[in-house]
Amino acid sequence: MSRANAKVLLFDFGGTLDAEGVPWKDRWVRLSREEGIDAPQPEFDRAFYGATDVLEGTISPNAGFRDTVGQVAHGLATRLGRDVALLRRIGDRFSEESLRQLARSAALLARLRERYRIGVVSNFYGNLQAVLDEAGLSPSIGAAIDSTVLGCKKPDPRIFQAALDALGASPAEAVFVGDSMRRDMAGARAMGMRHVWLRPESAGDGGGGPCCPEDVVIARLSELSDLGL
Repeated sequence: MSRANAKVLLFDFGGTLDAEGVPWKDRWVRLSREEGIDAPQPEFDRAFYGATDVLEGTISPNAGFRDTVGQVAHGLATRLGRDVALLRRIGDRFSEESLRQLARSAALLARLRERYRIGVVSNFYGNLQAVLDEAGLSPSIGAAIDSTVLGCKKPDPRIFQAALDALGASPAEAVFVGDSMRRDMAGARAMGMRHVWLRPESAGDGGGGPCCPEDVVIARLSELSDLGL
């Protein structure tokens, strides 16, 4: 990756700022297994995507993180035919884990904003700003781009451009940080934007390599402090 000075850092939200590279579905699967839900993986996947997709444009824009997770829990209970109280308990565990990480991310962004303008670009449900407010991230964020509000999703270049426009930057002046190769890395690459892949050590060797030979790969967001982007 070129060491030209960046002016802007753009972050994915789910799986990045709230979980050090682990997507929402994978965390729901782990917690559900720990609580005794043994639904076959294809069944669980269908239920999860059904429970989350239905939130796009229907959830209140004022719904915060816990409320969002609670609605996912209710949708999973309905689609899996399981006890709502059980899924709510799983959702509470999901929220507690995520909010602990978000507190660490908030502290990191507070340090990074001394050097960079910061934005969040997320395929979300229409309530990203409320979620960032609840998580304590908003004071450091100059632009929060929600796919449902904008009307397009990563890797569509328009969603990245919306963040750059809001922050007054060109693709060459920005670096995108995310966990998804298909949505985050490919989308940033198509924009001519440098990108940092957040890939946890637990991914092992099965996750493949970065999409570009010069890409920076990190296992923890805290590593950003020392990169000198």
